Amino acid sequence: MSAQHNTPAPDFDAIIIGAGMSGLFQLHRLRGLGMKVRVFEAGTGVGGTWYWNRYPGARFDSESYSYGYSFSQELLDEWDWTEHFSPQPETLRYLNRVADKFDLRRDIQFKSRVAAAHWHEETRSWRVTLEDGSAATARFLITAIGPLSAPTMPRIEGVDSFKGQSCHTARWPHEPVSFEGKRIAVIGTGATGVQTIQEVAKTAESLTVFQRTPNWCAPLHNSKIDKAEMAAIRASYPDIFRRCQETFACFLHTAAPRSTFDVTAEEREAFFEKLYGERGFGIWVGNFNDILTDPKANALISDFVARKIRSRVKDPAVAEKLIPRNHGFGTRRVPLETRYYEVYNQPNVELIDIVETPIQRITPTGIATSARDFEFDMIVYATGFDALTGAFDRIDFRGVGGQRLKEKWADGAETFVGMSVEGFPNLLMLLGPHTALGNIPRSIEYNVEWVTDLLRFMRDRGLTRIDATPEGVETWMKTVHEASVGLLSNEVNSWFTGINTNVDGKQTRRIARYSGSAPAYRARCDEVAAASYREMVLS
Repeated sequence: MSAQHNTPAPDFDAIIIGAGMSGLFQLHRLRGLGMKVRVFEAGTGVGGTWYWNRYPGARFDSESYSYGYSFSQELLDEWDWTEHFSPQPETLRYLNRVADKFDLRRDIQFKSRVAAAHWHEETRSWRVTLEDGSAATARFLITAIGPLSAPTMPRIEGVDSFKGQSCHTARWPHEPVSFEGKRIAVIGTGATGVQTIQEVAKTAESLTVFQRTPNWCAPLHNSKIDKAEMAAIRASYPDIFRRCQETFACFLHTAAPRSTFDVTAEEREAFFEKLYGERGFGIWVGNFNDILTDPKANALISDFVARKIRSRVKDPAVAEKLIPRNHGFGTRRVPLETRYYEVYNQPNVELIDIVETPIQRITPTGIATSARDFEFDMIVYATGFDALTGAFDRIDFRGVGGQRLKEKWADGAETFVGMSVEGFPNLLMLLGPHTALGNIPRSIEYNVEWVTDLLRFMRDRGLTRIDATPEGVETWMKTVHEASVGLLSNEVNSWFTGINTNVDGKQTRRIARYSGSAPAYRARCDEVAAASYREMVLS
C-alpha cells in the first residue's frame, strides 16, 4: 500500500449505474461519506426491477416485511405493507417514497443508458459514456445493474413481423393493458410467465400458453395485511431481520434439521403437506435438509408435488405436460403461484407443448407451430433474462490495457468476493456474479455497506486505486466451486448453471453463481475488511 497518489480530479467521486434498490441505497451511503456521486439510470424513474417489470401479476415472492430496507428505523415505522407478498405497484410506490424521503433524485440522471465504461490508468478514473454520446468521469464506478435485468427474446424467426401488440414481460408498457375480448399468447412458463398467465386468464377471450420446459411451482398463499397485523410485524422487525441474517439464503425459512429418511413415510407426507399449505418459499428452502443434494430424497418431494399438480388439473394429459421430467423439485428456481394450475381447467386456456410441436415462426397474424397456425391479438414473451452477466455484457467495460470485460469473462465470470474483477481497478459490483443472492435486499444491504466501508478506508488513507489480485480471485473462485459440490442443481440446465439457449456462448454448464450460505459469504468478506483489504492491491 503506497501513499496518496496525486491525480487530476474527475467529475465525480463515484458513478453508480442503476437506480434500483442497490443504486438508491449506495447513493445514500456514499453521500454520508461526503462523496460527489452521480447515478445514471436508463429508465424515467427509480425502482430498477420494479420499474421495468410491470407485467400483470408481478409481485414479491419474499415476504414483504423481509424484503424492504432495514437501514432506517424511521422508514420502517412509517411504511405499511398491505400484502404479505407485495404487488409491483406497491413496491414501486415504496421505492419512490425512499427516493423522496432521502432526497435522492437530485443526484440521479434519468433516461441515461450507459453504453461504455473505460478505465484510464493515467488519471486513475473511469470514463463513462452514455448512449447519447455524452460522458463523465469518476474515481470509482459502481454497478447496480442487477443479476436479472437483461431480458432475452427467443430465437424464433419472424419476431418482428407480428402486426399485433407484443412485448417482453420485463419491458411492459407503462399504460394499462386490457386483455378483455383479446386472443393472447404467452411464451414461457418460468416465474414471470406463471405470474402473467394467472392474471391474463381472468379476462382474455382466449389464452394460449406455449411451454418448452415445465417448472415445479408451489403455492404462494398470499393474503392482505390489516393494521393490527402490520403493527405486530413492525414490532417484530428486529427478530425478522435477525432471522434473515441467520438463514442460508436470507429468507424467513431455513432447512429442517432432519433429513428426509430420518422420519417415517407418514411423518414425511405430513411435513410436505404442512409446507405446501404455508406461505412463501418454505417448501423449497425450509424443507428436509437433503432434498437438494440426495436424488432419492428429491424424488420423494418431486413425487409429492407431481401428485398435487395431478389433483389440481382436471385433464390428465394436461397435468402430465405440466410436470417436469428433466429436473427435480427445487433444482431450478421455484415459481410461487396462486391458482396457476387451475388456470388450465378454464375453457379459454390451451397449453401447447413446443417440444412436441415446435414454434416454427412468428407470423404477421400470430404463431405457426409444426402442427398448426394460431392467430393472436397480443404475444407476451415471458422468456427470461441473460442472467448474472448479461447486463455487464451489454456495456462496453474496458479495464487495464483496454481489456474488455466481456472477453475476460468469455469462459465464465471470475471475481473476488463477487464485487471486484482483477484488471478492472476501482470497479465495484453490487450483486455481481458470485455474491450471495437469495432474498435480494438483504444481500444488497450487505454489499452496499461493504463497498461503503472500503471507500471510507481508502478516503481516510488518501488512496485512489484498488484492484483484485489474481491470487484473491483464484482463492475465491475455489470457494465458489467448493460451495456447489453435491448440489443437484449442478446437473440441470438453468440460469443457475449459466445456461441460456437464447444467448450465444451460454450453452455449456458452468459454476455461474455462489451457492454457499449467506452467513459464510459475509464472514469471508468481513475477513477481507478486517485484514485491511490486504488481499487486494490498494495505492
